[in-house]
Order: sequence, then C-alpha cells, then structure tokens
Amino acid sequence: MELTLVGVVAIIAVVAVAVFAGRLGVAAPLLLVIVGVGLSFVPGVPDLEVEPELILAGVLPPLLYSAAVNMPAQDFRRNFKPISALAVVLVLVTTVGTGWFFHALIPDIGWPAALALGAVISPTDAVAATSIGKKLGLPSRVVAVLEGEGLVNDASALVLLRSAVAALGGTVTLWGVAGDFVFAVLAAVVVGAIVGYVNVRIRGLLNDSVLTTAISLVVPFVAYIPAEEVGASGVLAVVVAGLITGHLGSRYLRAQDRLAETTNWRTLAFLLEGAVFLFMGMELKKAVEQVQESEFSTWTAVAIGLVASAIVIALRIAFVGPMVGLLRRDTRRASDAVGRLDEIQARLDAREPDERFTQRRLDYMETRVARVSADLAFHLNETLGWRGGVVLGWAGMRGAITVAAAQTLPQDTPHRPQLILIAFVVAATTLLLQGFTLPSVIRMAKVAPDDPERLRDEYSQLVTELQDAASQALVDPAVLGGVGESIPDVVIDLVRADSIVGRVKSSREAADENAADANKRGRAQYFALRLLVLAAEREALLKARKLGVYSSQSLTHAQNLLDLEEARLEQLSDDESE
Repeated sequence: MELTLVGVVAIIAVVAVAVFAGRLGVAAPLLLVIVGVGLSFVPGVPDLEVEPELILAGVLPPLLYSAAVNMPAQDFRRNFKPISALAVVLVLVTTVGTGWFFHALIPDIGWPAALALGAVISPTDAVAATSIGKKLGLPSRVVAVLEGEGLVNDASALVLLRSAVAALGGTVTLWGVAGDFVFAVLAAVVVGAIVGYVNVRIRGLLNDSVLTTAISLVVPFVAYIPAEEVGASGVLAVVVAGLITGHLGSRYLRAQDRLAETTNWRTLAFLLEGAVFLFMGMELKKAVEQVQESEFSTWTAVAIGLVASAIVIALRIAFVGPMVGLLRRDTRRASDAVGRLDEIQARLDAREPDERFTQRRLDYMETRVARVSADLAFHLNETLGWRGGVVLGWAGMRGAITVAAAQTLPQDTPHRPQLILIAFVVAATTLLLQGFTLPSVIRMAKVAPDDPERLRDEYSQLVTELQDAASQALVDPAVLGGVGESIPDVVIDLVRADSIVGRVKSSREAADENAADANKRGRAQYFALRLLVLAAEREALLKARKLGVYSSQSLTHAQNLLDLEEARLEQLSDDESE
C-alpha cells in the first residue's frame, strides 16, 4: 500500500510541477529536482529505496527508445560528426580529466575508482537543455546535436564505467579497454538494427493499434537484454532500434498505429522523465546520511563535487570551441564541393543508358548525387557558428542517470558514500546552475532561430510535390482500377479537391457537401480512392525524405498531416462498412 501511495503522489507531483513550470517558463526537470530535495527532508516521507539497476536497465531503455523513435534519422546522420565528438570523444576526455583530478585529491581510492567516478559524471542529460532550447527558438541543428548527444553519450559513459569497475577487481590493459569499447559499439549496432527491423515488420502485419503499441513497449528491452548478455552496450542497441523503427515506421506501420504509439510513448516518457528527476532530488538526504556515517567530511565531498562541476563545465567549453572550428572547415569544403557536384550532375544528365550504365544504375547514381547535394546544402545553410557553439558549450547539464550510475559502484569501492555524494553534487550543480542560466546565455548569444520564411517556402514546395503525386495517381489506371469498379466523375473530382495536404475539413463533411447525391457505394469508392491517393502522396514523401532535399521539420509536418488524414479516412471507411 505504501508503494502504491508513493507512486500516486509521484505522478501527481510530476503533473503539478509540469503545469507550474509551464506558467513560470522554467524547464520542469529543474523544479522536480528542487521538489525532490524538499520532499526528502519532510518528516514522515518514507525513504525512497530504488535499486540503481532499475533506473539503468528499467527506465533508461524506454526513455532512450522514445527519444530515438522521434528523432529523424536524417538529422542524426547529418550531425553525426558533432554528435560523436560530444558523445564519445568528450565523454572520454571528461572521464580521464576528472579521473585524474579525483585521484590527485583522494589518492587512496586508486585509479580504477577515480576513473569510474569520472565516467559517472561524464554524460550529459539533454532533456532540460532541449526543452529550454525549443521554447526559446534555438535553431533545429543545435537542438538535433543536443538530442543526438543525449542518445549516445550514456552508452559511452556506461561502457567506460563497466571497464573501470572491472579494473577494481582485477587487471585490465588500455588495449583491452579499447577492444571492449569497439566490440560494445559494433555488437550493439548489429543487435539494435536487427531488433528495429524485425520489430517494424512484425508489427506491420498485425493491423491492430493496441497490439502494435503493446509490442512497442517491450522493444527497448528486447534490444537491451541480448546486447548486455553478449557484452555490448544495451543502451546503444536501444538507440539504434529506436532510430530504425522511427525511420521505417512510416513505410510499414499504419497511420492509426503510429498515432496511437506516439501518444502512448509521449505519456510514458513524460512520467518516466519526471519520476527520474524527482528521484534524483530525493536521493540527497540518503547520500548525505551515508557520508555522515563515515570518517570522510561531508563538506569536503561537497567541495570536491563543486570543483568537479567547474572542471566538467570548463572541459566542455574548451572542447566545443575547436569542434565548431572544424565544422566551419567542413562548411568551406562543402562550398568547394558544390561546383564539382554540379559537373557530375551535368554529365549524368547528358549520358544515355548503355550496357555499362543501365537505366537502373543511372537512376541510382542520380539519387546519390541528389542526396549528397542536399547534404552539402544543409551544411551551407545550417551552420554551427560561434553563437551556436556558446549554447552547446553551456548546455552540459548532468542528470539523474549520473546519480543512478554512481550507486552501481561496488560496495567495496574505497570511500563509496563520498563518491556517490560527489556525483550527486556534480549532477545537481550543473543541472540547476546551467539549467537556470541557459535561457540568459541563449539570449545574450543572440542565436538566430530557423528562418521561418525559408521553412514556409520549403514546405510549400513539398506540398506542391505531394499534390502532383496525387494528380498523377488520379489518372493512373492502376490506381483507379484498385477501387474495383467504374468510378463516377463526381467521386474523382471530390478526391482531387480533397487531395491537399493540411486540409482541415474532414472527409465525411466534404463528401456530404460535394457528393450529396452519391449513394453508399459512391461514398465507399470515395474512401477507397482517397486512401490510394494518400498512399501515392506518402510514396512521394518517402522519396523526398530519401533524397534529403527538405528539412526534417517540413517532412515531419507533412507526415503528421498525412497520418491524421489516413487514420480519419480509415475510421470513416470502417464506419461506412458497418
């Protein structure tokens, strides 16, 4: 009963804080940590005993999966260089740098424990940063880099933590750690890719929103468990499975299934994120009490944590500067490559199919050139200048995963309670200090948001392409024949009028107004033909996504509108057949 009461109170607290944070314009995770700290010192509030493995193996996988499913694979691919730099190289630099600091101040803990604590405080939590950034209109590329970093850096840190913990019980070599890291990454990618593909194909055969959503709830663990069993990174396998599911879902899953899954996962992720940050705050009292029971001074641990917080902030700022410089060099290279790519495109346009260059091969080469050209345009139009670098450098907040990972340190680790408190101080300091000041940093840096006029023009062009695909489908004998019978002109005209992305009026209202004389068979033909035309529009959208000509914002917006229309038509069609 007590556990049930705690769960109910936690959910109410998470929702209430979210409402209050929205009115204050503050990221909810920041307030949840403060509320959690306050609750931990309230008399009568029971101590929350949560096994750290429950956070790392029970909460982290679904959280990462939910974020990965909603992140466009195109954004992840185009920003792979800064994401990998922040999520892998910076994590390694932070682990070694802070590990040296901890060993210098507390030499009797040994190098393995010092590096383990360094790995614990190295990964950032992007939840608060991205929520603040989206509210203040950060450019989409900066948000995508932060989200991508948050997806991958937990995997890097946990692999390094596992190696450091192994060193506590034995001898490991540098080459052994490097080999384990490479294997953990490669094996995780393979496991995640298999799980993601199989997941989408199986759920695509069910045609039931409840069943597909139920299966999606276990997918993160289906990816996590086998990856961990073979010694790979379970969280990275979850991320890969989520990225592939999100990328392939629009092709293999029904619109109703995707919409239902999105709603359910948003709710679940909201509650899990809130509970994790609330848990983080409530851990303060226990961390302090454990230190007080030992000979190590509480204030000494707090002071070390504060200095470590300054170090991780400084390391990130120092790292982001050169990284942005390298990205600017890539922009210059992209500018030089545009001319060469135009020459290649001109030669392809002039070449006729022959035995060596079949039409299929020419089409493939043209697709590749178009995709590379779109990537170059992205790097030229959406640069990460020094203003974006300032935001990336300051958005290095740690979170509850740091606190949970610290508690996985073996019980015989020297000064374990103090190390846990140090990790908590680093997580809380960076989260609250950088979280509350990040809006001011964004305003002072004057980071320009995405150009709304460019996005409107881009979306208008995409809509025109989809409308052209709809028009072609309405004169395609294969599409018209798919309805099965001769179609009255009034039905075709009605479908043509309704084939507009973003139409608000429902299909039933349009049918009632424009085809009042149509009988039930005519209405059934309308729904069948409209769904076939939507399928043609979806194919055109998938082709545009493959080429990468449009931004993920435009593609996602069009995809959502098509999904809503398709789900509505399927429901109306089902009602009509009853």
